[in-house]
Amino acid sequence: MIGYTTVGTNDFERALLFYDGLFAEMDVPRLWLHGDMAAWGKSHSELSFCITRPFDKKSAAPGNGTMIALRMPDRETVIRVHAKAIELGGTCEGAPGPRGEHGFFAGYFRDLDGNKLNAYVPG
Repeated sequence: MIGYTTVGTNDFERALLFYDGLFAEMDVPRLWLHGDMAAWGKSHSELSFCITRPFDKKSAAPGNGTMIALRMPDRETVIRVHAKAIELGGTCEGAPGPRGEHGFFAGYFRDLDGNKLNAYVPG
């Protein structure tokens, strides 16, 4: 159903470095870079994650209540990816750990533009 997600950035080069480092931690390559937009994913035929400067040339701003969840293969990867996001200048929005009663395990963080993400393993 979902083909790709996109978050806006006000500093494209800075965001590019952040996401190159973050996705390298997940062994996910950058698929392409074109002008003010870039994408990461396993292949062009699978889901991808994109960054861009807003088309309308106004400032990018994260949505309140908006979050993108990145599925990880295991808890150790959740912990590693969350730590990498913080190391790259992101902010912690909830340390990695169990959530709820069904084995869901997640770590929440914001990128350099304030977009909220979550590295998780379903229960």
